[in-house]
Amino acid sequence: MNRNLFGWGQADTAAKPVAPQLPKPPEQPYTSCPECKSLYLSEELHRGGGVCPVCNHHLRIPARARIAFFADPGSFWEFWPELQGGDPLDFPNYVKKLTQARIKSGETEGVITGECTIGGNQTCIFAMDPGLMMGSMGSAVGEKITRLFEHAAEKQLPVVGFCLSGGARMQEGALSLMQMAKTTSAVKRHSDAGGLFVSVLCDPTTGGVMASFAMEGDIIIAEPNALCGFAGQRVIEQTIRQQLPPGFQRAEFLLEKGFVDMVCDRRELRGRLAEILRLHRREAE
Repeated sequence: MNRNLFGWGQADTAAKPVAPQLPKPPEQPYTSCPECKSLYLSEELHRGGGVCPVCNHHLRIPARARIAFFADPGSFWEFWPELQGGDPLDFPNYVKKLTQARIKSGETEGVITGECTIGGNQTCIFAMDPGLMMGSMGSAVGEKITRLFEHAAEKQLPVVGFCLSGGARMQEGALSLMQMAKTTSAVKRHSDAGGLFVSVLCDPTTGGVMASFAMEGDIIIAEPNALCGFAGQRVIEQTIRQQLPPGFQRAEFLLEKGFVDMVCDRRELRGRLAEILRLHRREAE
């Protein structure tokens, strides 16, 4: 793909680590669990990974908070924080909506990419952010993920990806859909080089992201009750004119049908990832 179409020259793709921004503190002092309505101090809830201690509901958390929860302290270095998409189609109100989302989330794009260690194991990592247009995949999101897999293949590093997205960003039209093929090709090249990709499906992982790199992991882990699917349930029911079974497209349903390898509580996932990465490193050596 010609990166110059977007003003991204080949020389710009080299990963140059920069000190990452710290996760933003919670704006509200208290957070209510959307499932059981229990009320907690936001700081305590986010220190626990954003999991309700009463009903175990996994709240959606920002990408930086997620990376801070899983990466070893002080080990994360960010790549390409300045890279952001524009408005290639002059889509009505897109610039305004995107600007508002960037101000509210504090991010320039819907994914954070970089390197870190998890349990002492060096890895590339990306996390998609629900606060910026629900992590939708535009040209810049696809570019950052593609670059990360290319960097990981070059450095012979595994990739841990936290997928969370409403799908392709419709305001960028075909340029957004192109990212499905581009990211898929990058994952394949990384795999052909012997790289490990652990894909973590968070709530929600849908649309073009689910139909591309999110389901290409060598190991696919889902968070409890995460919504994971391509088309929405109502669209499917209207198309096939049948009622879908209970729990359709939820993580536990996908596990039962063999689409994911495990469903893991977020509070236990760091240890699981560290063990997977350790085993892969030992095999590589």
